[in-house]
Amino acid sequence: MSAASTETSAPLPAAGSRVFFQAATGVGCVGSGPITTGDDPVQKKQGKVTVKYDRKELRKRLVLEEWIIEQLSELYDCEEEEMPEVEIDIDDLLEVNSDDERASKLQESLTDCYKPTEDFVRELLGRIRGMRKLSAPTKKGL
Repeated sequence: MSAASTETSAPLPAAGSRVFFQAATGVGCVGSGPITTGDDPVQKKQGKVTVKYDRKELRKRLVLEEWIIEQLSELYDCEEEEMPEVEIDIDDLLEVNSDDERASKLQESLTDCYKPTEDFVRELLGRIRGMRKLSAPTKKGL
């Protein structure tokens, strides 16, 4: 068993704080000295926590969002920077059970658009069909 596997994690930090690992005696990064917190010098090493997202689903979502921006630019006849504030939340749409309800939600978001939006709404509903709501990432293979 290596020395790195003998590391133990500190008590759970409060939300928004950094994660530190307490290193075994004699183990540490080159040039890292003990961090003193009062009388007890404890050597701490900052660690990064990474989580795997479903990359395929994220890629689909990104492509869809880019398509939405392109379509809204055409509907509003302007560039993205000049576009009025239009909020289309894909996760909210996916929570709705029927396409009719989704369509009415989309129409509400597009009330300021002077061009017909039916084709955009129909195409968007077709594109989100089969997508899943993005939730907290799942851990794979511990």
